[in-house]
Amino acid sequence: MAVHDSVVDAIGGTPLFRLSRLGAGLAAPVYAKAEFLSIGGSVKDRAALSMVLAAERGGLLRPGGTIIEATSGNTGIGLTIVGRRRGYRVIAGVSDRSAPEKSDILRAYGAEVVVAPTAVPIEHPDHLFQVVRRLAAQIPGAWLADQYDNPANPDAHVRTTGPELWGQTGGRITHFVAGVGTGGTISGTGAHLKQASGGAVTVVGADPESSLYGGGDGSPYFVESIGHFLHPGTEEDRWPVSFHRDVVDRFERIPDRESLLTARRLAREEGLLAGPSSGTAVAAALRVARDLGPQDLVVVLLPDSGRSYLSKLYNDDWLRRWGFLEEPRTAAGAEPTAAGAEATVRSVLAGSGPGGAPGRLPVVGSDATLAEALAVLRGVPGGVAPVVLARPARPYGISATEVLGSVSAAAVDRALAGGHAKPGGPVTALLGPALPTVGIGEPLSSARAVLGPDHHAALVLLDGRAAGLVHRTELGG
Repeated sequence: MAVHDSVVDAIGGTPLFRLSRLGAGLAAPVYAKAEFLSIGGSVKDRAALSMVLAAERGGLLRPGGTIIEATSGNTGIGLTIVGRRRGYRVIAGVSDRSAPEKSDILRAYGAEVVVAPTAVPIEHPDHLFQVVRRLAAQIPGAWLADQYDNPANPDAHVRTTGPELWGQTGGRITHFVAGVGTGGTISGTGAHLKQASGGAVTVVGADPESSLYGGGDGSPYFVESIGHFLHPGTEEDRWPVSFHRDVVDRFERIPDRESLLTARRLAREEGLLAGPSSGTAVAAALRVARDLGPQDLVVVLLPDSGRSYLSKLYNDDWLRRWGFLEEPRTAAGAEPTAAGAEATVRSVLAGSGPGGAPGRLPVVGSDATLAEALAVLRGVPGGVAPVVLARPARPYGISATEVLGSVSAAAVDRALAGGHAKPGGPVTALLGPALPTVGIGEPLSSARAVLGPDHHAALVLLDGRAAGLVHRTELGG
């Protein structure tokens, strides 16, 4: 068994596991590189160590200094382990959308955690990136790791991950599949594999369906740590320097539901408890392998552990609440069955959209006037509708994270009649609280409970996106 002088020496060196159950029936074998077995629980340990060592060599990080970084969690954890071990103070700026477990882990390792939003234009002073830049400028001896634009990020994988995969497969690897966040992992690993194989290895990016990397519309998605979201108010869309686009041969775009449920299958069928981005990568790898033969060998990289997502991905109630899970609840140990199951919210919306899909969704844009809002609200049950972030039309619909609040016909009528507002005034002047939400697979009793005595309608979510409205009168009971 290996013996190390410190935990830093245990970074990398992760095993490969064949996905024999998820890959059953496929001619090409699919192997998973379990990066969550690295000492800090993710592939970002490699980049963290590489960036710290490069900063020390370049004189950017000196004894007694402070490491600062914006992170969805994993890079911050790696930097904290390496940084604290080497005597540095570490401040991790964490997105408010990250799983809470990650902040808890960061604090456990000794990091100071600052939480800031990412669902605002990147130029906004409250955006996470701006917050950490201000801290780096204000704190003497501070060094901003800047994983998105730091060449030591992809270099870590040119030197370690790529050679490991080439050696572990005996040079037989033909396809490498990984998600793209900062781009460092896929760029560095892919570059080495292409060089070692004389260009024969195909590099495939696994991307959330709406992410800009793979050609999506840039709207929000629910898989953490990968993809490229673009707030409609952002002035300049900058892609990471760490992402070398020429290394990636093609993308597989994976819907959120497929990503999340594939990750759960990975845990239940293969015994690999990995995070949601691993679900994206595995779903992509299985698609790739379907078109290959026994002479091929697919390796998919699993970036982090599912232990950081127990409150989300592995929580059935969370999945139902956001509309990702529609299986009926059952007693412990019982087999799922539709017999006698309570009707779900989907039954109320069924047939209202094209092809019987959910489709009743009156919305008001945040740039609308009160007169335009009233035109939408007339005829809507309860006379209330969500107000959503005004943006160009996106094919994947409205993410629940883009709902700003609500507006009611009654409130508009009162304001106009009392002379407190004019028809051409902005709807945001009468912005009310956001409507309660209910997942499309939740039972009607849950929807009634969500409404309570104070609300007349609820926003229905399907795969984290607004799918329709349900009014109290439609829920029975």
